[in-house]
Amino acid sequence: MSLHRVVALLTEPQSPFEVACAAEVFGADVPEVPARYSFRICAERPGPLRTTVGYSMLVDAGLEAVREADTVVIPGWRQPGTTAVSPAVIEALRAAHGRGARIVAICTGAFVLARTGLLDGRRATTHWRGTARLAAAFPEVRVDTNVLFVDHGDVATSAGTGAGIDLCLHLVRTDHGAAHAARIARNMVLPPHREGSQLQYATPPVPAKADESLAPVLEWATARLGTRLTLDRLAERAGLSSRTLARRFTEQLGTSPGRWLLTQRVNAARVLLERTDLPVEAIATRVGLASAVNLRRRFRAHLGTTPGAYRRTFGET
Repeated sequence: MSLHRVVALLTEPQSPFEVACAAEVFGADVPEVPARYSFRICAERPGPLRTTVGYSMLVDAGLEAVREADTVVIPGWRQPGTTAVSPAVIEALRAAHGRGARIVAICTGAFVLARTGLLDGRRATTHWRGTARLAAAFPEVRVDTNVLFVDHGDVATSAGTGAGIDLCLHLVRTDHGAAHAARIARNMVLPPHREGSQLQYATPPVPAKADESLAPVLEWATARLGTRLTLDRLAERAGLSSRTLARRFTEQLGTSPGRWLLTQRVNAARVLLERTDLPVEAIATRVGLASAVNLRRRFRAHLGTTPGAYRRTFGET
């Protein structure tokens, strides 16, 4: 199988972290994870390229690399709205999109993508500090401040830099399934899927006390998805009232206990569909969705497909 070619288009001064978000997901050599992508960097002008942290990167490829890419990543753009985007860069991105490449903007890279016109009339996001500026500069773009990323298939945008990892892992799940993405996330010591939106990060939250962390009850519940897990049972396990537990879910995860639990069950079903030949009814029971009918309904609502179609696409058995 030929590798999917991912090219990151850099500009100076470049944030190394935003490049690393894509490089770690698409370019890292992870033991026991089959290679599915190749990764390289390019710039409008090859050569030394300043970074935001005091050293330079040596970029050996120019815009010709964009012409060969299956996915183009724009890993942030310094001083969005004040730094001009050259006509050559805009034309290269439009041409890549026109021949079917996927264009992915991390954080302030959304400002570059917006300049191409490819976001006109569509939802998009960027770092919470820049959402108002993006909306003002590009009124044709429907800026969503309440998400970690937006994926339209051909174009995608993420919120702040960390959300770039969320977006990249999401793209891997879309391309190669949940199990493959989970292996990459595990190597990075990250959850394969984060709940909530970037609004929970927009103002400094009050730090949770050690005894307020949801981690113990989340781990306990994840190991018991096939059992009856009500809000009252979760609250009892956490030693909290149901109202307090629901509040802490909102504060720490940006979602409700029920929505979090349903997402875990659907994700667990995805992994079983990929890695086993268990019947759909058995998988539904094992992950706590009761019946094949319910699993199919939840799958359709979450992923826009059926368990059978998902298994045919991503099944490993």
